[in-house]
Amino acid sequence: MKTTQKLHEAGQSLWLDNISRKLLTGGGLKRYIAEYSLTGLTSNPTIFEKAIRSSSDYDASICEKNASGKSGEELFFELALEDCTAAADLFRPAHEMTDGVDGWVSLELSPELAYDTSKSVAAARQLHMRAGRPNLFIKIPGTPKGIPAIEQSIFEGIPINVTLLFSREHYLAAADAYIRGIERRIAAGRNPCIQSAASLFISRWDVSVNRKTPEQLHNRIGIAMAKRTYKAYRDLLDSDRWLRLANFGARPQRLLWASTGTKDPKASDVLYIESLAAPHTINTMPEATLTAFEDHGRVGRMLPRNGGNAEQELSEFIRAGIDVDKTAEDLQEEGAEAFVKSWENLMSSIDGKIAELRKAG
Repeated sequence: MKTTQKLHEAGQSLWLDNISRKLLTGGGLKRYIAEYSLTGLTSNPTIFEKAIRSSSDYDASICEKNASGKSGEELFFELALEDCTAAADLFRPAHEMTDGVDGWVSLELSPELAYDTSKSVAAARQLHMRAGRPNLFIKIPGTPKGIPAIEQSIFEGIPINVTLLFSREHYLAAADAYIRGIERRIAAGRNPCIQSAASLFISRWDVSVNRKTPEQLHNRIGIAMAKRTYKAYRDLLDSDRWLRLANFGARPQRLLWASTGTKDPKASDVLYIESLAAPHTINTMPEATLTAFEDHGRVGRMLPRNGGNAEQELSEFIRAGIDVDKTAEDLQEEGAEAFVKSWENLMSSIDGKIAELRKAG
């Protein structure tokens, strides 16, 4: 049995943190689904920017859409919806087999809407409707400004992947927004079965903290934060508040490990896959990490539902001078800023492609 299949059968969903036209048309994604037990996919502006800039796969589509008067953000979302709907169709069997629990594809909103709840909800609604696929998540950042949009989107029945979470507290705020949206649906007599995921970013912790701590602490804080959050997640699923909603037919918001590609060349390239094996979660990973795990990864013990030694681990960082709470807030702010920069790069790449193709005739 393949290592990826073992992890899948242990109760964790394996998703790919990548998308490109070549991956879709060249059979790569089909192969990963068939051979690697892949059951979902996430995308972001950086991934799309690289795919568009580094290949000619989108050129014909860009020419056609630009000739009809489209450019910038409008043109991008047409490209993105073409890719995401194609991916969603490939994952549709997993979606149907799990009755909607798995088989999802994620598409991110423009960061220009980050501080406007009503426009964020309207854009999420429009993108989901345009896609016409039941298994498309719309990604909204779990920042203080994003939380109201998450609640309202869930209330309106839009499946949401909450992104840019870095701590237990960030996760709980996102989970509370999800639950409030479900509670409002029940009060309004609506179907409470609206799916959601909450994405906790892992490796960025270690990138930030490694340079400030002794070597024996390197590449440990991201996993410790995941363990702490996993305990909060499992405790929430056992809470009376959640069980009441489950009795009405609500589905849990699934915890998702994001940013699980190893950044430190001294560390194992499958560090965050082997260390974060946990039932009832999702791990979305870069393509190189997925293939590395299949090649030489191992499935060991699952994360303990009580968080194991998370607090002991984190206390070592506190003693080393790391303010964990402040670092979490800094990472979320930096992530939001990086998202804006990635979006600007994406728009610039599309403009550059249009100019290049016009010049080429």
